[in-house]
Order: sequence, then structure tokens, then C-alpha cells
Amino acid sequence: MINAKRIWKPVVQKLVTGSARQFKMVRSAPQWPGQLTAPGLYLHVPFCKNMCPYCPYNRVEYDADLFEAYSRAVKQEIDLYAPYLQGMSFGTLYIGGGTPTVNWPGLVSIVRHIRATLGAIADICVELHPANMASDCLSALKEIGVSMLSIGVESTSDVVLERIQRCHDGRTAIDAVIRAMKMEFKSINVDLMFALPGQSLNGWQKDVTTMVGLGVDQISTYPMFSFPYSDMGRKKGIRHVTRPPHKVVKAMLEFCDAYCEASGFRRCAVWSWLRPAKKKFSSITRHHYIGFGPSAASMTGSDFYVNTFDVKAYASMLPADRPVAVSMAVNRRLEMAYWLYWRIYELKIDDHEFRSIFGAETSLDSAFAALLNPLIPLGLLKRINGAYRVTKPGAYWIHRLQNEYSLNYINNLWGACRQEPWPEEIRL
Repeated sequence: MINAKRIWKPVVQKLVTGSARQFKMVRSAPQWPGQLTAPGLYLHVPFCKNMCPYCPYNRVEYDADLFEAYSRAVKQEIDLYAPYLQGMSFGTLYIGGGTPTVNWPGLVSIVRHIRATLGAIADICVELHPANMASDCLSALKEIGVSMLSIGVESTSDVVLERIQRCHDGRTAIDAVIRAMKMEFKSINVDLMFALPGQSLNGWQKDVTTMVGLGVDQISTYPMFSFPYSDMGRKKGIRHVTRPPHKVVKAMLEFCDAYCEASGFRRCAVWSWLRPAKKKFSSITRHHYIGFGPSAASMTGSDFYVNTFDVKAYASMLPADRPVAVSMAVNRRLEMAYWLYWRIYELKIDDHEFRSIFGAETSLDSAFAALLNPLIPLGLLKRINGAYRVTKPGAYWIHRLQNEYSLNYINNLWGACRQEPWPEEIRL
């Protein structure tokens, strides 16, 4: 029997990247960053007190001594990059994990070092766990310039939270959002998870309406992705992780879209809705970015690379050299494809922005017409004032495509890096 995925996946990759050949990342030193376009910074804090079994991100159980080694090393990594980043203005510093505030005084120290070493940062964005965001923590974050928060509520149902083994209940999550709102940060996003095992449509509707009712600025929603290397995937086998049927998933997304728009939000990404006049919270959707910390990735235009996931291995490499595990050279077409991926995710693909980055002589249509134009009669894209806009049906199918296609790259890369601190080669 023919595997259809083996046919259409290379076709899609060829249309997007210009090559159907399998990508390969290897153990080699990438170039130091040159002049970056619209650069951002990322800091990964890989520590948690509660290890959620479904989480695919690089994290380890919190240990005070290991955190001290991490903190010292990440400052040394920042110092290594400093000569190559001088004079640049960074739009954002995004801080993820793990649980970034598991040791919030330590995080404050790292952020102060970043600002003192690298200079201007327009917005500092931090992910928060409802159980690790006490009032003194929030006050300290605001004092060092944090302007945007993202709170991992996931659900307001105690039954659902217990089922996915979160260490907070619904009341704690709601109280955490209320306290954060009173602090008057520039923007507050809440993360909600859908397609969770045993989650009902009624329960999902309650989650969405509760968060909208609290007055948050943005709602981001995520399904339970099928990562085989997560704790849940390894212990239970991903085929045994029960998820709601397709119709329920679709109904959940449609309800969220309709309710948020009726409440004055606008859809700003495949899974996110934003209040007007508020600034969008997002992670590494920047064109170029530099990542610090174990497992942090960097995209410089010439290279894409990932630090080792192992905290001790990461610390042992510094300050002598960058703790890069694997890297891949990026040609111009692949850089364009990377830009396109995130613009589709954000639902607008603009020719003016494309030319401002890749040159006035290079149009969006000359690069991607063969990919984008067939999606218009299918109702997945539409053209408005020289830009492509992703339609509502298009946004749903992007969600499905990510599950079936792009997450395969992450599965291969992160899965291999979790097993080996310094892989020789990873085929994506």
C-alpha cells in the first residue's frame, strides 16, 4: 500500500523551499551573526518543579545548584555574543521554558545582564505558570522592564488539569490572571489547551468565556500535539493517548473564533485572538533571532542552529565556546521559506514586507506564486491590496498541516537532541 505522506510531503517541501531533499543538521560551528533583520532574542529557562507529561519542551526538574551553574553559563554565552550584536536594536526578548520564574530572583539577574550587555530591547515577554507568579515575583518582573506576560492557564477545569497532571487548580489559575491584570502590564496573554483527553466542548466553552470575561488582552490556544518523545508519548505510547474526534476539535476552534470575535477580539494568528490596540504576544516568529540557554535555537539568515539540550553539557562548554549542538546552513530560498512559514501562521503574507527584507527586485509572487495561487480557488487564501490573507478555513487546515508535516521536523530534531548532547548528524 502506498504511503500518501511520502508523496505529498516532498512535493510541499519542494514548493516551499525549492528542494525535496531531506534536511540535515550536523555537528559544526555556524557563522557568528552578522547584521540581523528585525532581530529578536530568546532565553530558555529549562527548569520546572512539576514535570507535565505532555510537554515537549526541554526541561529538567529544578535543582538550586544546577540552576546556579545554568545562570553563570547563560551570562557567559551572552558575553560571547555581545561583540557581534553591538549597535542592534532588538524588538523583543522572549523568555520561555520550562518555568522561567521557578527561581525568579535568578531570572531577574539574567535579564539585567542581558539589558546591560546588549542594550535596547523594545518588549520583554515572559511565560508564567499560575503556581509560580506570586505578587513579589510580578513586581520584580515589572521593575526590570517586563512588559508582556503569557500565563499557562491551560484549563479552568480541575478534572482536566488533574488529568494532564498540572500542579494548579482552576481557582489558582483564575486568581493568577486577576492579580496579573491589576499590575497593568502592557499586554497579558493566556494559553488555553484544547483537544485534551476527555475534554468536552462545554468545558472548552467555559474556559474561553471565563478568560474573555476576566478582560485579558490575548487568548492563545493549543492542541495536545502528538510528540512521541514527551513523557506521555514514551510511557503510554502515543497511539494510546486519547484525543477528541476531528469534529470536536473543529467545533472547539470554531467556537473560540466566533466568541472572541463577538467579544471584540481579532484573530492575529492561527490559534490566537487579540483585543484591538493591544500588542500581540508571540514567541520566535521574528525573522532573525538569537537564542540563549540549553536547547535555544537561533536563526541568523546564514545559519539555523540549536544549543545542546543537556544543562550540564551546556555549562561545561562555556565560556570557551558556544554550546551549539547541531547547525544547518541557510540559503536565500530557505530563508524566504522560513519567513513565509511564520507569515502564514500570522495569517497575512505581505509583498511590501517581503520586498523590504529580500530586496525590491524580488516579489512574493516570483518566489511563491506556484504555492500560494492554487490555494485561492480552494478558499484557503484570498488577495487583498497586494497581500495574501489566510481565510478561516485556511487557518483550520494550517493547524492540521502543522500536526502532519512541520511538527515532523521538530519530532526528529528535539527527539534526537534529548537523547544525545552532541549529535553528529540529525536528518529532518
